[in-house]
Amino acid sequence: MKIKIMTLFPSFYQEFLKSSIVGRAISKGLVEIELINIRDYSLDKNHRVDDHPIGGGAGLIMRLEPLLGCLRAHTSEKTHKILMGPKGHTYTQKDAIRFSQMDEICLICGHYEGVDSRFNDYIDEEISMGDFILTGGEIPAMAIADSIIRLLKGAIAEESTQEESFNSTILEYPQYTYPREFEGKKVPDILFSGNHEVIQDYRRKEALKETLEKRPDLLEKMSYSKKDAQMLERIKKGDNTPSEKELKAIEKGKKFVSR
Repeated sequence: MKIKIMTLFPSFYQEFLKSSIVGRAISKGLVEIELINIRDYSLDKNHRVDDHPIGGGAGLIMRLEPLLGCLRAHTSEKTHKILMGPKGHTYTQKDAIRFSQMDEICLICGHYEGVDSRFNDYIDEEISMGDFILTGGEIPAMAIADSIIRLLKGAIAEESTQEESFNSTILEYPQYTYPREFEGKKVPDILFSGNHEVIQDYRRKEALKETLEKRPDLLEKMSYSKKDAQMLERIKKGDNTPSEKELKAIEKGKKFVSR
């Protein structure tokens, strides 16, 4: 896959391209990232890419000519062109999955007070990261690139992406590691039971509980199984009574000698 990023600040991405999963994916040849300086396509002798808004108003607007010149020089019909901007639809995991299945995308970073509106006729879509204001599109483009790259086959273990928050429309269950107890806070005994069926049900219940408490809006979008509906009903009633199978798993987990 190829990701092109059009920006006024290509140096912003230097550490990002060398770090963690992104750096490893690049070194493995799973993804190629091209940083393109929009300023190189300025027609102004001083390399300006912005101008005052026609009709008055605060701030500066990115000019059409350098944006379009840059876009045409580095993209083709096969490139999916995405503008980072506040008027676009809010980015979701579904978008990340969709983009990860494309051969080539171009992330275009706006700046200042925005871009000349005529540029919208040359892009495929506009994406926003949410209802807040940023200085430019560099951070959203970085976030989008990161979310795509980690989905590419071979970037990370496949099971890691399958169990993450939002992949099943609800939040992920709580995760723990060693030590088993720290400052009086213990890892649930049931997770040491070795009973994978019980652990799976426990994690599903905890995921539903997390979602109900923190993002109840996501529950409106999910498809319920009969077991999910029963779990949610118990959670809403505050019923934390473990089943007989869970009790056995808890007792077994208590006897597990951990490091």
